[in-house]
Amino acid sequence: MGTKGISIVGMDVNELINLLNRAYADEWLAYYQYWIGSKVVKGPMKEAVIAELLQHATDELRHADMLTTRIIQLGGTPITEPKKWYDVTNCGYDAPDDPFVEKILNQNIHGEQCAIGVYTKILEITQGKDPVTYNIVLQILQDEVEHEEDLQSLLEDFESMLKHR
Repeated sequence: MGTKGISIVGMDVNELINLLNRAYADEWLAYYQYWIGSKVVKGPMKEAVIAELLQHATDELRHADMLTTRIIQLGGTPITEPKKWYDVTNCGYDAPDDPFVEKILNQNIHGEQCAIGVYTKILEITQGKDPVTYNIVLQILQDEVEHEEDLQSLLEDFESMLKHR
């Protein structure tokens, strides 16, 4: 931990670490939701959906890594017990118990919309107070917005295909 790096943070560092740990839990749960969804998904356009879900899973894992690095830089410890993710998550976990393409896409769109809200809030809190965290969160938010768009496009394609059968 760098003392000068922490000293530039113009807010309660412990509060910030808590916010980042909650987002970290979200990212791990999102990673698993995407990954397992890619394994169980069924229905029309399955291959396109699998490819998208696997790409998003990779991105969520990268986000967790970015958040881990920042939590440690701030002198904190990332949540080390996966079962604690459920206690602190903002967005929860939506198990893909119904593997139909439409259901999987809707679940993940909902998750991305929640993540967009979480990261927008962290941006507002860190703006002008912690430029390092702000920039990390901005990068993640850009990905989450793109994910929502990608998933909604797949859902639109799916719905269009059903209409034209």
